[in-house]
Amino acid sequence: MTEFMNFFSTTAIAQLTISNMLMICIGIIFIYLGIFKHYEPLLLVPIGFGVIVGNVPGISGVYSEGSVMSYIYLGVKKGIYPPLIFLGIGAMTDFSTLIANPKLILLGAAAQLGIFATFIGAVLLGFNIMEAGSIGIIGGDDGPTSIFLSSQLAPKLIGPIAIAAYSYMALVPVIQPPIIKLLTSEKERKIRMKTPRIVSKKEKIIFPLIAFLITTFIAPGAVMLLGMLFLGNLLKESGVTERLANTARNPLIDSVTILLGFSVGASTQADVFLKLTSIKIFMLGALSFCVATAAGLLFAKFMNLFLKGDDKINPLIGAAGVSAVPDSARVVHTEGLKSDPNNYLLMHAMAPNVSGVIGSAIAAGILLSFLG
Repeated sequence: MTEFMNFFSTTAIAQLTISNMLMICIGIIFIYLGIFKHYEPLLLVPIGFGVIVGNVPGISGVYSEGSVMSYIYLGVKKGIYPPLIFLGIGAMTDFSTLIANPKLILLGAAAQLGIFATFIGAVLLGFNIMEAGSIGIIGGDDGPTSIFLSSQLAPKLIGPIAIAAYSYMALVPVIQPPIIKLLTSEKERKIRMKTPRIVSKKEKIIFPLIAFLITTFIAPGAVMLLGMLFLGNLLKESGVTERLANTARNPLIDSVTILLGFSVGASTQADVFLKLTSIKIFMLGALSFCVATAAGLLFAKFMNLFLKGDDKINPLIGAAGVSAVPDSARVVHTEGLKSDPNNYLLMHAMAPNVSGVIGSAIAAGILLSFLG
């Protein structure tokens, strides 16, 4: 019996707490949402499993210096994974609609209001200025950018900030439709936009070069994120580096997504994660996402006051100004089809969607320059 008790004391069962059990349940919920509800499965499944692993008592987790998991977590802690994710995103992204209709970049800029509203809210809730900057970026609904900025400004908050950002990215199909219906009329949702002009190959090659120079001169703090984004896009559009582009948008981004999701999930150890601070971050994250969506919709309606005829834009695409690519654009497309089954908005919605990615990276760069 003594030997058995000695053995039992070394098991995770003997050390299991209510907090660990709660976090394990949260991990299982994430996996359920990813597999059965198809809410961002590529993110929620590895994150959910990471949450479970990170809350097995007695393990050498991400916060144990020298452990294997701590080395995997270095990619998050040092901000290595997010630029690699941006490289893959760039290699997958077609900027044609944005090039053809550049005024739509304003919708991506308007949606960044959620970032600065959250920043102010975080300060009012008692977070210091560095923490508030990291929390604020959740408003861009961009998980990699949130991780990158928090790794630079508030490393202790990476876990709750990353989980909040990715949770709201996954819940785009749940959160955005009610806001869209509340702020737009049936008539507005039926607006048909004219087909964008055909963009030449030369324009597609020049765009990442010019866009990189303009954006990084404005926000040099975002040079790694934007540099990798536009490098990936140049690899795609050049026509001579297809092997590199294919590597960036397939095996590389897939591998990094697994490591990032798993390590972020594993960082949510109960003793670190289950605090009032995390609850505040989740509340601010929900508010920021709603503000960002509403800002994009309302600014699209404002733009229509100055546009005439077939130059008018369907205000639904303003909701795609957040950085959840391409899920937000898909939600906009789906909501548009509900009002007019023949109104295809996906192509148009991708313009503010990709500009939102650029906008959130610029906002992160500005915050990093001011606060870092």
